[in-house]
Amino acid sequence: MTNDSVWTRTLAGQPALGARAERSRKTTMRDVEMFTAMTGDRNPIHYDLELATNSPFGGLIVQGGVTTGLLNAVVAEDLPGPGTVFLETNWRFVKAVQVGETITASVKVEHVRDDKPICKLETIVRNASGETCVVGTATTYTMPLARQATSNPLRAKAS
Repeated sequence: MTNDSVWTRTLAGQPALGARAERSRKTTMRDVEMFTAMTGDRNPIHYDLELATNSPFGGLIVQGGVTTGLLNAVVAEDLPGPGTVFLETNWRFVKAVQVGETITASVKVEHVRDDKPICKLETIVRNASGETCVVGTATTYTMPLARQATSNPLRAKAS
């Protein structure tokens, strides 16, 4: 990597192959309600306790977007880091996440391009028992957000 690489202009720099990051949180009914407010997803499996308890899920579950949303936080905040967005995701939902369950989203860097700030990541969301809930891959792009040095003091103040 040269000093003028696009990775040097990203806030966190180029991630190393094999680097890992994770975040955990406990899901809540508020998560379900907020996701519904954003999307309109009012599936009764998220709201009707009796119906959900008598379903194969055995209780209320959060929407899949709540589960995978924790992966958004990991890539945007931790690895590859600030400025990162998804270009592509390939996720398989293998176990539902119940309301009140703690989940951990983790990513591992599988490939890093030197010519562009693009990574391929292994992605996994597990519950507190270590069971896989979501597994797959994601391709990310990290925006070059680092501020450029400038000789114009007025421009520097506007930044």
